[in-house]
Amino acid sequence: VLLSFAVLGFAFAVTLGALFQGKTTMWAGVPPAVSVGIFFILMCFVGLMEGMQIALFAVVNVPEKELGEHRLATASCNLAFKDQNLQAFLIGRQILVTICMFVVAKIT
Repeated sequence: VLLSFAVLGFAFAVTLGALFQGKTTMWAGVPPAVSVGIFFILMCFVGLMEGMQIALFAVVNVPEKELGEHRLATASCNLAFKDQNLQAFLIGRQILVTICMFVVAKIT
């Protein structure tokens, strides 16, 4: 765990250092602070999309009685599992994550 944190900290420091020094392939005219902000927003968004996929696959195994106790969860499941919504969401999510990662690659 300590080694993982050390590697993560080093990678974080190198990435932020390069972003603040302008040593990236970010589009000309974009200030470094904006690049860092966009970087964190996109990475959080990608994490959210990944978490939603995991949650949708996990909720399949939740008993309906337990799911029915939570109104928002029930409404979300009804929307996600109606018709072809799940497949459409998963395809759209993958396309969106890919686009986000290309922009993150451009930033860094």
